[in-house]
Amino acid sequence: MTWALAEAKNRLSEVIQLAVSSGPQEISRRGEKVIVLSELDYRKLKGQNADLKQFLLRQTPADLSDLDLQRDPSPMRKVVLT
Repeated sequence: MTWALAEAKNRLSEVIQLAVSSGPQEISRRGEKVIVLSELDYRKLKGQNADLKQFLLRQTPADLSDLDLQRDPSPMRKVVLT
């Protein structure tokens, strides 16, 4: 979404919440534009991945759909107990 600077100033909390929940927010001023990103989006752009704890805390069940959580169907190896 694109915000005019004056409106973004008045609704900064909403701009930040939308950046976190819906993606980058664009703010324009006299033809110049800036983008407000969530920390997670910024780290993705910088190539810095969040650690596992941060990843799990920030994900919603819908976000986890891109993970391959299928069980390996291959047979288990035989174990000899002595």
